[in-house]
Amino acid sequence: MGEKISSFRDLKVYQKSYQLALEVHKETKTFPDIERYELGAQLRRAAVSIPANIAEGYGRKNSNAEFKHFLRNALGSCNEVQVLLSISKDLGYIADTEYVQQYDELGKQIYRLIEVWK
Repeated sequence: MGEKISSFRDLKVYQKSYQLALEVHKETKTFPDIERYELGAQLRRAAVSIPANIAEGYGRKNSNAEFKHFLRNALGSCNEVQVLLSISKDLGYIADTEYVQQYDELGKQIYRLIEVWK
């Protein structure tokens, strides 16, 4: 955490989660019609929840406990996305597990931020 952080946009976990949310949103557009409004909608909400929780928590960064609470919410959503992506892959809606692996790495990064934030 050597770089100066003046906004939630400066956090690497925010940047990565935002980019992944955009990619997942595009990916769900290819789901079968019924799943775009069921599994796809749940996946989009969970993916968007991650950067949203990071941003909201950063707004309360003066309270370490509150910021870490929002980071834990983001981590929970990250886990949810991994499950939903695995289900989507097993149902044949997405081709590979690249996104699952990316969200696994994101989860580890969020966890590390929770651990080191002072």
